[in-house]
Amino acid sequence: MKNNKAILEKANASLKEGDNEGFLMHCTEDTAWIFVGDMTLRGKEAVRQYMAEAYATPPKFNMELMIEEGDYVTQMGSISLKDENGEMIDYLACDVLKFRDGKIAELKAFVIRDNKHI
Repeated sequence: MKNNKAILEKANASLKEGDNEGFLMHCTEDTAWIFVGDMTLRGKEAVRQYMAEAYATPPKFNMELMIEEGDYVTQMGSISLKDENGEMIDYLACDVLKFRDGKIAELKAFVIRDNKHI
């Protein structure tokens, strides 16, 4: 039985600790990160470069729901990231991740700014 949800929980724990490489070890070399309506990162090196900048300060996030179905895990919750001015910005997120051989092959992220604090 696959347990991609447990793999994602370990990867997320690495992110929370600021361990980008710990997260990346759970990704395939050809992983793709698709930020719907924004940009697509192709390959582990592109994701590494993005994380070095976007996650220079580890993100704070809370995934309220995780659902596993076959090769997919969907997680929904909130994430806070520092912007270019060093301010923490809150977002609501839903990620659909496709796994291949126990690794993240694709992450499709639906992310919107949480305007409740504005």
